[in-house]
Amino acid sequence: MKSGHIGSPTATMKKPSRAERGATLIETVIALLILTIGVLGVMGALSVAITQNWNQGDRATRVTEYAQDKMEQLLALSFSNATSNTAVYPTQSTGGTGLGGVMAANATVGGVTAGSPVTGYVDYFNSAGTLQTTSTGALYIRQWSISTNSTGSLKTITVVLGSNCAVYNAGLNEISVMMQGAKCEDTNTMRAFRCLRCW
Repeated sequence: MKSGHIGSPTATMKKPSRAERGATLIETVIALLILTIGVLGVMGALSVAITQNWNQGDRATRVTEYAQDKMEQLLALSFSNATSNTAVYPTQSTGGTGLGGVMAANATVGGVTAGSPVTGYVDYFNSAGTLQTTSTGALYIRQWSISTNSTGSLKTITVVLGSNCAVYNAGLNEISVMMQGAKCEDTNTMRAFRCLRCW
């Protein structure tokens, strides 16, 4: 038998070419490092997105709940109430504006214009949902107005509540809700209330 033939004990192993050798350990470690950096970047962005969505959802829920609470508080008053203080909770029997008292036809008291609160028709909440007496540090601003129809026998209550995200600049959009309800003079009962819009 000749030496150097396949199967012979003296056959020499042919060294693989560069293309056949595969990746070295250093190349593999560098590739894993690049992959890890990419995955961590995506995870960071995902974490921020999840947090923002949770914050927006939480604020939207609170805004709706606080507006509904005010609507229920106002609708619980008698039609001609002019003294109950509804800017505090629980409602106090004196020191406030109630439902505007006896109002003329087509009249409006209070106001819901953003940035122009009307004394006696506005209250404020901090980020924990605690009612405040001033706007300083308030995250939520709740305003309301009461309007009468052409005969003065129906009062329409409008509540607008917004979150002032600039106070806690967390990169969030402002969230607002508007609700309307009606109270009849003859039955002194709530006719209906509904959420008109959220933005």
